[in-house]
Amino acid sequence: MLTHIQIASAKPGAKPYKLHDDKGLHLIVRPNGSKLWRMRFRFLDKQKELHIGPWPQVGLAEARTKRDEAKARVAAGVDPTLEKKRARIAAKFAAANTFKEVAEEWLVKCERDGLAPVTVDKIRWLLAKAYPVIGTIPIAQITPHEALAVLRKVESTGRYESARRMRSVLSRVFRYGVATVRCDKDVAADLRGAIATPKVKHFAAITDPTAVGALLNAIEGYTGQAVTRMAMRLSPHVLLRPGELRQAEWTDIDMERRIWSIPADRMKMRRPHRVPLSRQVLAMLEELREVTGHRQHLFTCMGKPRKAMSENAVNQGLRRLGYTNNEMTAHGFRAMAATLLNETGQWNADAIERQLAHMDTNQVRRAYARGEYWDERVSMMQHWSDYLDQLRDGGNILRPDFGRKRAAR
Repeated sequence: MLTHIQIASAKPGAKPYKLHDDKGLHLIVRPNGSKLWRMRFRFLDKQKELHIGPWPQVGLAEARTKRDEAKARVAAGVDPTLEKKRARIAAKFAAANTFKEVAEEWLVKCERDGLAPVTVDKIRWLLAKAYPVIGTIPIAQITPHEALAVLRKVESTGRYESARRMRSVLSRVFRYGVATVRCDKDVAADLRGAIATPKVKHFAAITDPTAVGALLNAIEGYTGQAVTRMAMRLSPHVLLRPGELRQAEWTDIDMERRIWSIPADRMKMRRPHRVPLSRQVLAMLEELREVTGHRQHLFTCMGKPRKAMSENAVNQGLRRLGYTNNEMTAHGFRAMAATLLNETGQWNADAIERQLAHMDTNQVRRAYARGEYWDERVSMMQHWSDYLDQLRDGGNILRPDFGRKRAAR
């Protein structure tokens, strides 16, 4: 039988050696000075050894208790080494099934599925706010109350739209957890009515022709970054969403065919989109090529030319021109075009919607509306650029002439 003094005074040797206690319990003294408890036993006529733990973290009395517990399990027909292995695997499995682990795994899947990088970044931003509350909790153990606490934390800042998006993101992570057998249900699904409904806020846009002309003149006089100025100049002509514009790559542009083609993975609706290029847009692109033509993106980030322009660059340019976010936004250029093009009554509404890359909410109508109205869009975009020039130069802005009458239907 070992004593505490014997154990404490045992010195390491050139090779590991054993200090025997009783009933198969022994202490291995290693050359590096570490001392480890082991227990030998027989199970199903096989000699086995159970690792109990290191000394002094596991003292003599505790080692003997663990030995006796292990021998009791052997007597009951349970292999304590297999039991310990299973417990270790279960602990490792549980550690890899925290909400954060599952969420990060789901994000990797989103990237492989082609989700736009800007969208992934927004999701990461939301999840980073959830991790301090539920990140370390096994996803199967998270309660609706804990998920609601995440939403309340965001809601308390007054960011109701972010809280709404947070619930959607949480729900998608839980659904992924269900699909990969890490949890049983989506506990965020029933929280839709638990948070404040965000008020619909339309992007500020200038739609009065006189004011549009003044804005275009202001943009021409912009003295900030050349890339930002060109992004503002192009925005009213191409009708793209700000994200689609700023992430544009030179390989998207076909100057000879006069087409700007955007792949599905960079479009909000995940459908490829084409923009007919007017003479004015072609000229601006030629001018921009002198600045960024040797780069991947048309609109490069200041100080980081290998990356696309900042998400807020155009909005910041508008602020620098004196336009508040209640007067004009980068997204407002689309509303400007949609309003003025529709008011003329000279263009097919479907052609305008298709040029805006809007998805028809009527599924039956969408199934039959397979045409792209391409020829009409080509004419429309050229006359739209001509009209913008007319507004900028102070021409006849009260009765815009788009050059032709609407085709009879």
